[in-house]
Amino acid sequence: MFEKKGENLISTRLFARRMTSFAGLAFLPIGVALCIGVVGYHYIAGFSLADSILNASMILAGMGPLGELPSTEAKLFASAYAIFSGLVFISVMGILLTPVMNRILHRFHYDEDSTKTEQ
Repeated sequence: MFEKKGENLISTRLFARRMTSFAGLAFLPIGVALCIGVVGYHYIAGFSLADSILNASMILAGMGPLGELPSTEAKLFASAYAIFSGLVFISVMGILLTPVMNRILHRFHYDEDSTKTEQ
């Protein structure tokens, strides 16, 4: 999927395509996490569907919950969901930054190899 150490960097157009595919891949865990939050808030906290979507989205985005949680079970779910959302955020950032970091590191190695051959 990625170019090897001795290969040239891919073109900007191909890199943009790679970034688009990795961004699409990053939407998968976000969608799954949002569905988990909506179901949890709807069935455990007893929120309406709209309020469940809003609260799950706010937690997933790192903003915090909006509604008052009515029970201990709902509070425990919200706590677990907040921790889970933090892990999803870290995973998604890893997915999104993988092609960028690969390109940066490859460029460093490419520059390093070209200076060795010039000497």
